[in-house]
Amino acid sequence: MTSMLDKLFKLSAHGTTVKTELVAGLTTFAAMSYILVVNPGILGLSGMPVEGLITVTALSACIGTLLMALLTNYPIALAPGMGLNAFFAFTICMTRDISWQAALGIVFWNGILFLLLTLTGVRTKVAEAIPASLKIGVQCGIGLFIAFIGLRNAGLVVDHPATFVTLGDLSEPSTMLALAGILLTIVVVIKQVTGGILLSIIALSVIGLFIPTADGMLTAQPDSIVGVPHGIEDTWMAMDLWYPIEHFSQTWDLIFALMFVNMFDTIGTLIGVSRRANLLDEQGKLPRIGSAMNADATASIAGAALGTSPVTSYVESAAGVSAGGRTGLTALTVAACFLLSLLFTPLMEVIPLMATTPALIMVGILMMDSIRQLDFDDLGALATASVALLAMPLTFSISEGIALGFITYVTVMVGTGKAREVSLLTYALALIFLLRYALDLK
Repeated sequence: MTSMLDKLFKLSAHGTTVKTELVAGLTTFAAMSYILVVNPGILGLSGMPVEGLITVTALSACIGTLLMALLTNYPIALAPGMGLNAFFAFTICMTRDISWQAALGIVFWNGILFLLLTLTGVRTKVAEAIPASLKIGVQCGIGLFIAFIGLRNAGLVVDHPATFVTLGDLSEPSTMLALAGILLTIVVVIKQVTGGILLSIIALSVIGLFIPTADGMLTAQPDSIVGVPHGIEDTWMAMDLWYPIEHFSQTWDLIFALMFVNMFDTIGTLIGVSRRANLLDEQGKLPRIGSAMNADATASIAGAALGTSPVTSYVESAAGVSAGGRTGLTALTVAACFLLSLLFTPLMEVIPLMATTPALIMVGILMMDSIRQLDFDDLGALATASVALLAMPLTFSISEGIALGFITYVTVMVGTGKAREVSLLTYALALIFLLRYALDLK
């Protein structure tokens, strides 16, 4: 068995062993398994049937990670992306008032577009055409967007008629628990505790067993520890594929926004994790990045069929790489863990929303890390990034942040005499977004 795995994943060539790869896979799973409870909680707000969403999340993560393992032999795991799931629920379904079935159709066509761009090589041209300041602004903006959702769900931020938002009631036991959870999560992540976010969710859920609410305890008693997972018949192939086509003028920007975020999130994660694993070539490029992007795009298409938001590469894969993971055997281990985790569905179902809010806020904080890559001496770049990152949480929409970021960038470049430095694609996108606002095509 060991020799077969060695031959299949080229373990000896990568200077690793079966044991090391298995430990690395378990480490990655521990770091990203919080998605099993956070993703259903977010998608459930869109109106999707809650039963089965844990199963959908686990299966989509398993399929995506398997594709990455077998197509690339990289130690990178995939799952429904944070930020993308929030965009699905809050922007597409709740703000645009689009049904979750139609939203799944949008996710499907996003995956198809992503796959076509990768197979044709156009992906590289698109990636090079987008200014670095906008990429940074989008990633940080998504971080703020996710963190804001977490603060709102925790009751730490509430609406106010005069100031729009204000501090919530900290005397509320559940709100105090969420605040304590946020601080605990920050500490364990800083201390680099393996699976720190998951451990915080578990700790808050246990404490919730002793906090009374109007409907009982904050955390309900599970019926059992292990059990048969729920079926996915409510979401399987429920996507409305014709809606995005019939209403293209209202959905094109949503498809583009998903593709934009998914593409650059994937590229950033792949390069960042691969650099830690010493998988880049002498030119600093990832040898099989095309196959990795194909795996990512195909996983999103499969995820739409199962019933979830776009599936993408997870930066938490770096935890497994730090533990020695170097090949697809690490990813294969993660995929197996997601499948086995379904046995513990009864436990995951009783985890309260309040226990998952610190995870949202911590992920948002981690996504702000890229702000240090911004050239603060370049006022134009700073303005572009600032508009994008501020617009997302304030408009409660990732797509609006992207649109305003493009318009700002082109305006600044033209106004400062740098029009020739802007690509034709960037001009076209900025013009399209400007016309969308002018003609109110929403």
